[in-house]
Amino acid sequence: MKLFPIESGNFKLDGGAMFGVVPKTLWSKTNPADKNNMIDMAARCLLVEDGKRLTLIDTGMGNKQSDKFFGYYYRWGDHSLDTSLKKYGFHPDDITDVFMTHLHFDHCGGSVQWNKGRTGYEPAFKNATFWSNARHWDWAVHPNRRERASFLKENILPMEESGQLKFVPDPKTDYVEKSELNFGIFFADGHTEKQMLPHIQYKDKTIVFVADLLPTAGHLPIPYVMGYDTRPLLTLPEKEKFLNAAADNNYYLFLEHDAHNEIITVKHTEKGVRLDESFTFNELFN
Repeated sequence: MKLFPIESGNFKLDGGAMFGVVPKTLWSKTNPADKNNMIDMAARCLLVEDGKRLTLIDTGMGNKQSDKFFGYYYRWGDHSLDTSLKKYGFHPDDITDVFMTHLHFDHCGGSVQWNKGRTGYEPAFKNATFWSNARHWDWAVHPNRRERASFLKENILPMEESGQLKFVPDPKTDYVEKSELNFGIFFADGHTEKQMLPHIQYKDKTIVFVADLLPTAGHLPIPYVMGYDTRPLLTLPEKEKFLNAAADNNYYLFLEHDAHNEIITVKHTEKGVRLDESFTFNELFN
């Protein structure tokens, strides 16, 4: 097995929305805001090469939305999904599986692209199976008013229409030790229904792709919950359970949205689970 961090593009989001009821005087210590109250964000995906299987976990925003749409997110830097894949010698057609932690636009937008005539949409990975789960898919295609702006039909429905969509089985507990994709999955419902966090065994380490359960290292304190979460009071015990397990078992947490920390470990302290060490991917594995 080999892992590759895939940078699909950086952007900015409102710091207040990212930290909910936490005062700016606290969250700005770890996530400083610009003059518009926007904080740096990443859309960091993960590529898993495992035998003949090449699985991409999440795909970023993509590039098919309008300039007006992207104008709300202040994109910065020169990363893109295709250039990041090319850096490691891969092409979108090489991808065999796309695993989507959830279907918010900043996690799955790159899964679908315009067709050549720009008359409609098609999967961006023509040879891939797209993985979700039935409960989250239903949640996304029949969105509540809170999340409607995050579940965009053009990002979601073409995967089903292409015949390339497949669901992981409904879990009986919040953790499945091994899926068809050869990694474990932790299911969390606070941010959105049945978000999926892959647990990957790699070079004697457990790498966890934490998606939106822990957007940045600055979100480690349990009450630091995003305003975007649909069930924040459920996020609290989910985070607590997960972070305790991460500290107990020395998980390496792969941060999708932290523009300045790629991978972190955590430890128990008198104040709860807190940051232990921060690494770049290359520091750990090259």
